[in-house]
Amino acid sequence: MAQPPRRPREEYTVGWVCALPVELAAAQEMLDEEHQDLERDADDNDENLYSLGSIAGHNVAIVCLPAGRIGNNPAAVVATQMKAAFKGIRFGLMVGIGGGVPSLAADIRLGDVVVSQPDKTFGGVVQYDAGKATASGFERTGSLNAPPQVLLGAVAKVRANEFRGKSKVSEYVQRFHHIPDFRQEAAGPDVLFRAGYDHKGGQTCDECIADEQESRQPRHYREVPIHYGTIASGNQVMKNAAERDRVSAELGGVLCFEMEAAGLMNSFPCLIIRGICDYADSHKNKRWQPYAASTAAAYARAVLSVIPPIKVAEISTAEEAMQDLRSQ
Repeated sequence: MAQPPRRPREEYTVGWVCALPVELAAAQEMLDEEHQDLERDADDNDENLYSLGSIAGHNVAIVCLPAGRIGNNPAAVVATQMKAAFKGIRFGLMVGIGGGVPSLAADIRLGDVVVSQPDKTFGGVVQYDAGKATASGFERTGSLNAPPQVLLGAVAKVRANEFRGKSKVSEYVQRFHHIPDFRQEAAGPDVLFRAGYDHKGGQTCDECIADEQESRQPRHYREVPIHYGTIASGNQVMKNAAERDRVSAELGGVLCFEMEAAGLMNSFPCLIIRGICDYADSHKNKRWQPYAASTAAAYARAVLSVIPPIKVAEISTAEEAMQDLRSQ
């Protein structure tokens, strides 16, 4: 069997960050071609391990957070080391799973995809637990950068394809059909309980009362539904429906909760893509994680597929882009 090719380090222009092994597996399945690992210098202080390959003509470096180390700070460390190791990276993608926020405004369900996009006063991501205690309550402070212009342009093009019935996301999801755990049918039923009803214990909801489930119209979509707007990022797992809805209301409506994006936005220009694996409530479990990771990875591939590789070469590197922002 022929050895996969080895590319020069400077030819990698896209950085793909994920937090969990199941997300890394989904990212690897999106590669058109896998590349050999790069040789490491004796004085190389980069602790990351990369999966390398190409997607739609783009050379992509994929990195996963160390096992058991999730959250905004570990994500920032990994992304910083990636930028230093691959100086040709122009932009990044943070791709993985998240907890959805179902509402009247957004009929979010398990397996759907949420994409960060500037909305109202936010650039696409808000760190909901960053701030200070005041006499009148908790005051959120700080702001986060929006995704790079080229990625927002790609999102617009992908959305246009959705309107025209030409989305490729479901087609890309089919790449996982040979892996049983990543199939949608392996995830089980999509059940949403009332926000005021807490989980009764155990790994499943077998003991939870069926009458406490929300009644929702069945779906008949051929394509994976995609939602665009604000993603809430914090250092704690959100698993309380009442708290989920309260924080979302305070922020003008968010689409999902996750734990890494806020660590990247001001140091690593990127787009955040999340597949919905639970409802950020006490009924949270891991059954939908593989399928949700696959839909997020499929959307990331759709984004890269509409960006001409020659266009990427004209963009400032990620480090140059951050220096430009700091000088403004």
